[in-house]
Amino acid sequence: MAVIFFRFSFILLSALLGGDFHHPEKEQPIHILFVGNSLTYANDLPALFKQEARENKIKVKVKTLAKPNYALEDHWLDGTLQLEIAKGKYDYIILQQGPSSRQDGKDMLLNYGKKIKELCELNDCKLAFFMVWPSRQYYSSFPGVISNYEFAAEQTDAIICPVGKEWKTHFDRTGDFSFLSEDGFHPSLKGSKSVAKIIFNYLGLSK
Repeated sequence: MAVIFFRFSFILLSALLGGDFHHPEKEQPIHILFVGNSLTYANDLPALFKQEARENKIKVKVKTLAKPNYALEDHWLDGTLQLEIAKGKYDYIILQQGPSSRQDGKDMLLNYGKKIKELCELNDCKLAFFMVWPSRQYYSSFPGVISNYEFAAEQTDAIICPVGKEWKTHFDRTGDFSFLSEDGFHPSLKGSKSVAKIIFNYLGLSK
């Protein structure tokens, strides 16, 4: 009889605590490292991503490694990226470099993507590519940018966050380029909010 009463009390206590008695890990935030250049730090994309997550009731902590005109090679040679990943605290590493439509950009995405993927595997985190877009001046290079990012993600078994692909569909269908700022390349605030939403959706963080 005492055993039955104890079990009933345990179940009741668990219910009163919202059903999370067995799952304290649910309260732990998801740690995300953004790696890129001005397309990442414009309008503070990581902060907008955090806001998007909050609106979806997901706790995240973000950190940014982004410098002007940096490509993945620059981040690798700088060395800070490797040290940051080696801390072993991140769940996702999100990579971004410029609109790489040419062969050299493709090679850089792939070669350094593979190096970073190896670090991710050693530190139990997932790799994702944030696909960007070309400037309006070089709009014809859009298919190459999309293809190179998709190839790098496929070859490294990484998540692809196809921002550029979704934006091209939107631009072609509507002729509305309000996702871009006045320079025709960097994102407007509206554009950065769109990027945050797309990345959030493709990481699959929704409950």
